[in-house]
Amino acid sequence: MSQSNGGQVKARVLYDFQAQPGTGELDIYTNEILSVTRQDIGEGWWEGSNSRGESGLFPAGYVEIIPSQAIPPPPSPPKYSWDSAPMVPQVPLSPPAPGYPPPSAPDGDPVDDWGDEDWDDSDDTAGDTIGSGVGGAGGNFNSGSLPAHSTLSIPTGQKASQVPVKKSINRFSTFVKSGGEDFILGSKVKNVPAGEYVQIIETHDNQIMWAPNQSEYSCAITAPSKKSKLKGLKTYTAYRLTPSFNNIVVSRRYKHFDWLYGRLEGKFMTIPIPWLPAKQISGRFDEQFIEHRKIQLQMWVDRICRHPVMAQCNVWLHFITCTDDKKRWKDGKRRAEKDPFTGGSFFYTLQTPNVPLEVSFVEQRTESFGKFISKMDEAIKGLLEVANDQTRKYSGAYKKEMQKISGAFNGLATAYDHSDYNDHRLNEAIRFTGTSFENIAKIYEEQPKYDFEALSYVLYEYKGILSAWPEILDLNKQALGRKKDHIKLRDEGRIEEKVAESVSQRADVVSYATLAEINHFQKERMEDSRQMMKNFIQAQADFYQKVANQLQDALRMFD
Repeated sequence: MSQSNGGQVKARVLYDFQAQPGTGELDIYTNEILSVTRQDIGEGWWEGSNSRGESGLFPAGYVEIIPSQAIPPPPSPPKYSWDSAPMVPQVPLSPPAPGYPPPSAPDGDPVDDWGDEDWDDSDDTAGDTIGSGVGGAGGNFNSGSLPAHSTLSIPTGQKASQVPVKKSINRFSTFVKSGGEDFILGSKVKNVPAGEYVQIIETHDNQIMWAPNQSEYSCAITAPSKKSKLKGLKTYTAYRLTPSFNNIVVSRRYKHFDWLYGRLEGKFMTIPIPWLPAKQISGRFDEQFIEHRKIQLQMWVDRICRHPVMAQCNVWLHFITCTDDKKRWKDGKRRAEKDPFTGGSFFYTLQTPNVPLEVSFVEQRTESFGKFISKMDEAIKGLLEVANDQTRKYSGAYKKEMQKISGAFNGLATAYDHSDYNDHRLNEAIRFTGTSFENIAKIYEEQPKYDFEALSYVLYEYKGILSAWPEILDLNKQALGRKKDHIKLRDEGRIEEKVAESVSQRADVVSYATLAEINHFQKERMEDSRQMMKNFIQAQADFYQKVANQLQDALRMFD
């Protein structure tokens, strides 16, 4: 470690950094000289002070240590060298990200194996049930609750030495941390095998879309069953998956789905992954709970099968096709966890139309979509609350009301039985009316699974999808920012035309992927909403028809 004059470490700022209020961070500016007081903060952060006497945290990657000799003059503006492909800057114009923890399994522990012995069954019993607004591993957008893997914000007013570094690191872009910055700046070269390429096309009506799948397929989830291991000490539920393209059955546990969720979320930065069914505290072997989970897992699997990118990715195909051969399981799992094209590196695999995108066009589309999903999220939350409320009322209050009516009519019939002047047919008709309302009570009790519960499944799924969109749009915004920065530097004569053009092309790849997913989402949303409403209204119509039939039968008894 180099020491500056007087034994104190001095550092020159390479990039501007704006502190976030209440985090103990320090504003730093390019070419400013800092006194570094602590380098053991961890995870890419140092502590120091500037010439104005202000102290705080700043990213270590934004500064460089000055050797012990006299402080040299500020460096001249960075220049880029041009190479055939890709362009490699001699000095990066955009700052690297602070350090961050290595990837881990969904529960935070590294995953070493595919075997059941590597899964802790206790994780199947944590979390909430559907309707709580908490996703299995998803994010949260205006939902009023935090998902399982959210990070709480830092209270304001903490001193720098007390600030949890995690929050500050989390606010740094996933785009930078995952390698997206390297992709935009062309600072790394990756050879993409032919089978890894993903194509984005522009349709005849000028819509940017993922290239459609060459062959569509489905995957059925059937026959959930209770399994055990360690001589019955541990139990779990296994689900049978059968892809339509080979009809070979494989068995999967919920924890396997949870692992897959983490892999898909890590690989596809511009594709929102819907939440898995929420985890359960107790009663996870209850038949009704297992049936609910099976329905939700089926919806989750169906959505992936319909997606033109996820349906063809290797980790997904391995998940739905690999049988119980442990060696194949382990090999496939390890390949997925070492996939070189995850996160920001996924952009290397994209083949886009050779047409530059106007920044104003992309900004208009994404900003408009961002406002839309905010409104949609509020509407989904409101409708989900109504659906959950109606489910409770149908099986509770409404059922009890019908039973009260039934009891009242039965009481009237019993009273009439004691009259000397009696009409037995009238009494039986009144008693039949009481029975009809008892039947109506049962219809109310059973009805939610046909309409409001089915509605809740779709709304919960979209709640998870919507939670991912703000970060996806932010990633695209950062890519556009890099593009605009380099265009400005080009106009100022600080970088070559070819460098700015190359960065713009790679930023366009991110925008093409974002726009393709926006269009896919809108197409899916409209079809899902149409089918959801048709199913709901049909179920409601059937419900009222059943009630009407009961009343019609009672009415005929009085003829």
